[in-house]
Amino acid sequence: MRRRELWGWITVAVVLSALAIPWFLWGDDTLVAGIPLWLWWHVGWMGLASIVFWLFAERAWGIGIESSPSSSESEPKGQRRSANSAAWGDEP
Repeated sequence: MRRRELWGWITVAVVLSALAIPWFLWGDDTLVAGIPLWLWWHVGWMGLASIVFWLFAERAWGIGIESSPSSSESEPKGQRRSANSAAWGDEP
């Protein structure tokens, strides 16, 4: 289930990014309230992207970056070696 949610958010991010710049409106001279239509699209799309990002931050922040417990976390506390002692060859 979590993997499907991750791919869903990736898909949403790609679509939002791909349509943020209205390529299909380039060269269109249509004005709405004195502002080019492509600019209205861009501003509206950024508003939508803001809402989607807020939803992502509320519901799925950190998805895809969870780490699985490493073998050092399953060792008894007295037997763990610090990164420095392992790097310098010191014994615990």
